Amino acid sequence: MSSTDADGLPPGRRGLASACIAAGITVTVLDAAMLNIALPSAAADLGLTPAEAVWIVNAYQIVVVGTLIPMAALGEIFGFRRVWAWGLLVFSLAAMVCSVAPSFEALLAARMVQGLGSAAVMSLTAGLVRHTYPAAQLGRAIGVNSMTVGLASAAGPSLGAAVLAVAPWPAVFIAHIPMGLAALVFGLKLLPRVPGRRRPFDITAAALNVAAFGLVFLGMDLLLHAPWVAVPALLGGMLCAAALVRLEMARPVPLLPLDLLRIRVVRFAVSASVLMFAAHMLLVISLPFHLSAAGFSPVQIGMIITPYPLAVGLLGPIAGRWADRANSTLTCVLGGVFLATALVILALVPPSMVWAVCGALLLAGVGFAGFQSPNNRAMLSAAPRARAGSAGGMQATARVLGQSTGAVTAAACFTLAGPWLGFLCGVAFALASSTLSLVRGRG
Repeated sequence: MSSTDADGLPPGRRGLASACIAAGITVTVLDAAMLNIALPSAAADLGLTPAEAVWIVNAYQIVVVGTLIPMAALGEIFGFRRVWAWGLLVFSLAAMVCSVAPSFEALLAARMVQGLGSAAVMSLTAGLVRHTYPAAQLGRAIGVNSMTVGLASAAGPSLGAAVLAVAPWPAVFIAHIPMGLAALVFGLKLLPRVPGRRRPFDITAAALNVAAFGLVFLGMDLLLHAPWVAVPALLGGMLCAAALVRLEMARPVPLLPLDLLRIRVVRFAVSASVLMFAAHMLLVISLPFHLSAAGFSPVQIGMIITPYPLAVGLLGPIAGRWADRANSTLTCVLGGVFLATALVILALVPPSMVWAVCGALLLAGVGFAGFQSPNNRAMLSAAPRARAGSAGGMQATARVLGQSTGAVTAAACFTLAGPWLGFLCGVAFALASSTLSLVRGRG
């Protein structure tokens, strides 16, 4: 059966293909989660300051955010499976280079190449899911993907700590490579064969996209630490974005998916996703500092936070199944309200009330899971199947932009007042997301 049929892949192959997709996205999530634990060790070994060491993460993130949409376009042109496989191969090879990099500069270069591979995997995951499952099970499939990401995020810090207990920090780059290579080998046989739509790849638009997103991300990251660099970067990014929009406006199949943003459901779902991921980041960044100030150890903080990613992971498939059977508006609206309520509780109760903190985190996990899968289903199902790659790239871009916005806002809140202000800003983002979901549902 062709994977372009509405029924997706046959049931037996569908489950195996889903496992390959899950393994591919898992290695990218584990890489980030495990590396965060290893940064202090890397900084000490390479003689870096914390501000310098964080560029091991930032260099990767800037490349990812700038190339998600171009990679999605390449997937539509050359085929999802082919570009996804090349991305996973590049990601794995670059990870090996990271583990033996002889200098900080070489490590940064390898991380940037790794970001290219990661962008290909991230941007095409949703499109592959769309062509693997029948339309009636799309929400369930997205929920399983959300569960995979949530559980990998929860396990990443512990796995990173386990690797560091028996090996030096470069080992975190290669610990997940066997899973990635297995996903690559089996994925080439099992993933849906989505024919490419032969059209020229717009190099000018791709370059403007990389410059726009990369400069804006760089500017946001440096805004508090080096405003003399951040402001020109932000202005340059905005000018590149304006030039890109002007270039793409008249094109029937643009690299920047303006044609999809003209679809009302897609437009509101993307905007709500950016806001919700900003609220999510304010929670996950602010809470460790909030608990640390109360005297909790890193191990205790990790245990206290666990209910949040576990709830997101375990409830993702349930929310997805619900979205397949009913209108997604209610779960998206309530998801934002639940997350906002949890953030209010965290801002008001003392950290010593561990039971209240854990209860709030459980509520937050229910809210975020209730939003994520149904909102992503609405976004992907509203886009034409032929544009599933660009829809997936836009979904991933919305996630990264939201995370970046939340991280910058958290840093500003710490400078102005403290973690409690970060919680309250998260409330505003979550309620704004609920409002957009409500408006989307009434359209």
